[in-house]
Amino acid sequence: MISALAAVAAAALLAVAPLHATVPALHAPAHCHDTRDGPPPTTVDPAVAALRLDAAHRLATGRGVRVAVIDTGVAAHPRLTGRLTGGGDSVGGGTGMQDCDGHGTAVAGLIAAAPDDADAFTGVAPGASVLAIRQSSLVFLDDAGRTTPVGDTRTLADAIDAAVRAGADVVNVSEAACTSRAEAAAAAPPLRRALREAVEKNVVVVAAAGNIGSGGCTGDLVALPGSLGADVLAVGAVDRSGTPAGFSVRGPWIDVAAPGDGLASLAIPSGFTGPTLRGTSFAAPFVSGTAALLRERNPRMSARAIMDRIVSTARPAGPSDAVGAGIVDPVAALGGTADLAARAPTAPLPGLGVRMAPPPGLPPEVGAGAVGVAALAVLLLVRALRRPRQR
Repeated sequence: MISALAAVAAAALLAVAPLHATVPALHAPAHCHDTRDGPPPTTVDPAVAALRLDAAHRLATGRGVRVAVIDTGVAAHPRLTGRLTGGGDSVGGGTGMQDCDGHGTAVAGLIAAAPDDADAFTGVAPGASVLAIRQSSLVFLDDAGRTTPVGDTRTLADAIDAAVRAGADVVNVSEAACTSRAEAAAAAPPLRRALREAVEKNVVVVAAAGNIGSGGCTGDLVALPGSLGADVLAVGAVDRSGTPAGFSVRGPWIDVAAPGDGLASLAIPSGFTGPTLRGTSFAAPFVSGTAALLRERNPRMSARAIMDRIVSTARPAGPSDAVGAGIVDPVAALGGTADLAARAPTAPLPGLGVRMAPPPGLPPEVGAGAVGVAALAVLLLVRALRRPRQR
């Protein structure tokens, strides 16, 4: 049986919006997925530990920074309490603060989950606020009761526009549309425009590179929006040993990489997924979180300067077509080890250290799939080949 998370993984692949499309009437499923699949993490994943988030949090936590998560929605999880707001919903017409797939909530957890003394889990930017925008889903039904993937490159462009209007400082897109070069060229203009306008308004946009295999990408396809140029940071994935993940789409347009295999994150309706999240969908949040830390520490730094800083301080880790400049390094991006001694630590975050009850066990059909190997079925365009970022 396909687990709930596995279904979400397959959904990570978006469709390219046709020029003349009609949107079918859609209905929410009777029950949203329960993606709880394990106890609270008691140890930090080795690849995540190498990011030295504890040290980074002595310099910044993302306080005062708003990160838009364009995905399957973000559920109101206790570890996001007080920092989650709705930014819209093109799928169900709501606020964006409902997630029937589980993918968006897991992504948001990696970006901004508050720490708790009861476990070893925390987001990259635990002081940041999250703007939830639902623009894709794999579990909604059409009038005939058939599951119909929702979300395409056109709705993604609209969602980026909405995030910018709502005051986002950083936008995370853990979705990718893999398509032929000809289709990508035809579908790319709205996305390209949205990305350019976001950067011009000082908003950093981070996108997953896409997944080979379950993510639907192959070597002869391009993935959007990651390949669309210097206006987006494209993120590949590394495995738990820090080497390029075999499922991560490669190309000269990859900017940086981050952990993307064997991860746990926030589940719906509460608790945690198992340590089974796999895909570039879950690598992108580490870069978005780092951008949030930089924006807090350097509020006058432009979006392009933040993107260039993340790339220039990355830790070399393999072929550039797989990891770009290397693995994201939050401490180096914030100024390096010297700043840990020279700069005063940030004030403690309010509401942290509150213990959560361990989540109940998951039903057997819920597992690594609910939060998916790629992003959701959001149609992200991919341009032919993106010009490598000037470093």
